Amino acid sequence: MDRRRYVQLLGLGGAVSLAGCSDDAPGAERNESSTVGDGSQSASQTDSVADALTLATATTAHDSGLLGELTPGFEDRFDVRLKTIVRGTGGALRTARDGDCDVVLVHARPLEDPFLREGHGVNRRTVMVNDFLVVGPPDDPAGAAGRDPVESFAAIAESEATFLSRGDRSGTHIRERRLWDEAGVDPSGAWYRETGQGMGNTLTTAEQSGAYTLTDRGTFLTVSDGDALAVHVERGIDDPPPLLRNEYAVIPVNPARHDVAHSLALAYVGYLTGVGQSRIESFRVGGERAFRPLGASPEPDFQQYVPRDWRE
Repeated sequence: MDRRRYVQLLGLGGAVSLAGCSDDAPGAERNESSTVGDGSQSASQTDSVADALTLATATTAHDSGLLGELTPGFEDRFDVRLKTIVRGTGGALRTARDGDCDVVLVHARPLEDPFLREGHGVNRRTVMVNDFLVVGPPDDPAGAAGRDPVESFAAIAESEATFLSRGDRSGTHIRERRLWDEAGVDPSGAWYRETGQGMGNTLTTAEQSGAYTLTDRGTFLTVSDGDALAVHVERGIDDPPPLLRNEYAVIPVNPARHDVAHSLALAYVGYLTGVGQSRIESFRVGGERAFRPLGASPEPDFQQYVPRDWRE
């Protein structure tokens, strides 16, 4: 049994839930969850790795329900089975480095750039954007509401109101750490807790414990249960500021590094940045827009393909 097949079968040990799973949390080295197509079949029901394209995806793209809308169209158009390994961005990129997937869908440029620079991925393409939200208990004990994101984080730290971090090197965790740095805070103590879980589980825990957290819009709309959590900081999905902008990209694994289904990976890139854009545009959660497509543009954006410092 080859390594790719082993990883796919290993993922069957845990069902994919709305919450996804952690990536770099302790004890989670080989804890990928796998789903095939819309999740109704398992990897063991496919004949071989060659019959399918394996995607390692950020939990937020899965937890929001977006992949469930995108996958059937891709499978029908190309007559192929899409297998997904749901992890945070850090774990998804590690899966690609190990050659255990063909393509990744991720949202953390600080992690994507080294991946590209080291030659693990090729032909990065931006796909869509949404925004990060600071959410927490409706009574807002820290007074975070109405502030900019850095000020809101500083207020949470000063009040020592409970804050839940994913703590898993996901795209959301990377952005959270940047916000703490901008606020000049090194979060620690009993008020700061790491879940080591995906966005869905972290939001559910925040609801149950009356905690603040940073979340992407798509997962929050999907998971939020009534009035248990309120949005205290947001700037909208149309033009979020840099600190709240949450950009997603698709990156095929370098076929010179690993034996991957590169042609199918390029087909997936073409689908997400082509006809899939209309599905992203029309995707709604509870009637609200969760993502804004970015793939189509009349002007070329060559910077999207390479690390941001490639000229150096």
